[in-house]
This record gives sequence, C-alpha cells and structure tokens, in this order.
Amino acid sequence: MFKYNIRGENIEVTQAIRDYIEKRINKIQKYFNDVTATVHVNLKVYTEKTAKVEVTIPLPNLVLRAEKTSPDLYASADFVADKLERQIRKYKTKVNRRHRKVESTRMLFSDLALDEAEEVSELEIVRTKRVFLKPMDSEEAILQMNMLGHDFFLYLDAETETTAIVYRRSDGKYGLIETE
Repeated sequence: MFKYNIRGENIEVTQAIRDYIEKRINKIQKYFNDVTATVHVNLKVYTEKTAKVEVTIPLPNLVLRAEKTSPDLYASADFVADKLERQIRKYKTKVNRRHRKVESTRMLFSDLALDEAEEVSELEIVRTKRVFLKPMDSEEAILQMNMLGHDFFLYLDAETETTAIVYRRSDGKYGLIETE
C-alpha cells in the first residue's frame, strides 16, 4: 500500500492533480507483495511552459526514482509512472535471472509474469575496459573528459587520494561523485 507525500513548488496541488498522480503511480503496486511505502512526489513549475515531476519511492533494499520535465505536467506524470514500471521490471528480471537467495529482495516483488527476454538484453556487458587512475584535481578531470568526448570521467583525486567521478549533467553543468 502506498502513502503519498505530494508537494508543489510554484504550483498549487489541486485534488485533480493529486488524484491523477496517485492513479498513475498506484498501477505499479501490482509488482509488489504486501509492501507499505511512502511515495514522495515533488511537482515544480518553472514557467508557464515548463513543469517537472519527481517521484521517489524508498523500499526495503531498493529506491525507485524518476523525474521528467516537459511542457505538460500530466505528460510528465505519465512518463514518470512508465519509467518507474520499467525500473521495477528490469530490477525484478535481474534478481530472478541471478537466482539469488536474498529473500529480503525477492520477497519484495509479486509473482507477476514478465517477458524476461526483452529485459535481459539491456543487462548484457558488451565491453570491458581497464583504466589507470591518474592523480589529478576535478578541473583537470573535466578537461580530460571533454577531450575524450565522454559524459563522465573516473580519476584519483590528488588531494584526498580517493576515487572520484566527474560527469556532465543534462543541464550542461558538471557533477562530482566522491567516494569515502
């Protein structure tokens, strides 16, 4: 059973919006056995022409998250619900294919039949690459990433001597992932 925490930024969350979001997200409950979770929905309107829907569902051993920005709030909600369903199907297929004995995760999903053939091809590793982690700072890593034409770059942080990743965000800016 899902409980909803729906909040809006620059938008009033009307009952119609609330009902539509709940109706779309409730469709994924069929994939779970008796699970109680709080669905966190954040609705943002930047201008009259841009709306963003963010949904996060923390579950035992798994966090589902999806977001979409588009001119139509309802279209964004539809996309997010479909993306969450794809994530569940992909994860369930992965768990079932590996035949793990991790009951805490396997018990999370219902025995709903899935077409595993369509999902398995997405999980195939087609290339393995070994890299030497050169000590550098984040600015040098961004320059290296741009020179290679990649969207991310793995390196050894010279200051902290830990592994780090710089990446290009969808807004064109850069992000940094640091390890502990």
